[in-house]
Amino acid sequence: MSRERSGERSRERFRARFAVFAECLLVGVWIGVAALPLVTLPAALAAGAGHLRRWTGDHETGLRSFAADLRGALRGGGWAVGTGYLTALAVVGADLALVRALPVPGGRAAGSLAVLAALWLTVSLLRAATAWRPGQRWRDLLGPAARRALRDPAGSLLVVCGLVVIAASAWFSTPLALPALGVLVAATLATERRAAAVAGDHPAETLPTVASAGPVVADRSAVALPTCASGGPVVADRSAGALPTLTSGDPVVGNCSAGAERVGTTDGAPCRA
Repeated sequence: MSRERSGERSRERFRARFAVFAECLLVGVWIGVAALPLVTLPAALAAGAGHLRRWTGDHETGLRSFAADLRGALRGGGWAVGTGYLTALAVVGADLALVRALPVPGGRAAGSLAVLAALWLTVSLLRAATAWRPGQRWRDLLGPAARRALRDPAGSLLVVCGLVVIAASAWFSTPLALPALGVLVAATLATERRAAAVAGDHPAETLPTVASAGPVVADRSAVALPTCASGGPVVADRSAGALPTLTSGDPVVGNCSAGAERVGTTDGAPCRA
């Protein structure tokens, strides 16, 4: 009985994963058709990413939602971003052609730098497209996406692997490059979610330092560790695991339920940490 249940769960997982893959191929075709004018490529990528995000989140979505996102991304500056991206690629292509036609010292290094710059621009554009939401402006997304492309080399490498899949598909059969666009967008979405998860695992801790006399009142739920450099009691909630550090001999006033010892016999007596 347990084997049958395990086999059924395996089949359900396989069907779910295959459904995601099939949806990626479908949205890749939508992106390819929407990007035929070329300058609409960034907006088409953003619309495809929005569709996959809603589909994997069990939200209602479809071709109409994709078209609405496409129009919104174009109105938010998608035309200008597409034009600038194509211009940059044209400059890189001209540089490579010039290096091949006129061999000069350092030409190979210049060509390699041009290719790396084109890859960085492409990865930045893809990460900005997957971060786009309805109502956002592209100019607010490109800068942070370019920085993430540099600070997260592992994620950027994953996006480059998606580009390699498109190139291999186009080399094998040109029409296969269209559904492969959906795989590229899915890889970029996974990269952005991974980066967001890594950033969320290490929240910033607050470490306030007080240099003058007076009480410090801290919310210990944020893992704050106040340090007093001069005299003055530290008022803290001991029930939340507060660990105040004192450089003077002043007592800690507060709730002694976390194991603190009272200095005195009355309920209002101060606590000693």
